[in-house]
Amino acid sequence: MLGIYDYALGTAQIASVFLMVVAGIIALSMFRSAHREEELKAWKWLIIALVLFAVEEVFGALKSFGIFSTPYLTHIIPSFILIFLITALVVQLQVNRGWFK
Repeated sequence: MLGIYDYALGTAQIASVFLMVVAGIIALSMFRSAHREEELKAWKWLIIALVLFAVEEVFGALKSFGIFSTPYLTHIIPSFILIFLITALVVQLQVNRGWFK
């Protein structure tokens, strides 16, 4: 039986997914600009991390409502999010050093 806490947590996670959709729309506009401007090359990797974060939030909401639970994906997806965030950081450092010309 699910308690009030579980429903509140699941609702907060669903709200987070909707906010991620808004952030994704904004990021898509930046993605189009990333092809033209070299300072925005790291956005390509950040958008992938954003999509994976939205997937992680959906799995968390499904787990909170007791619909679907997978212990493996909730550990693997954050690892890939971290990989893409580190890649974005390295790319941005290379752009700032002037290595992309």
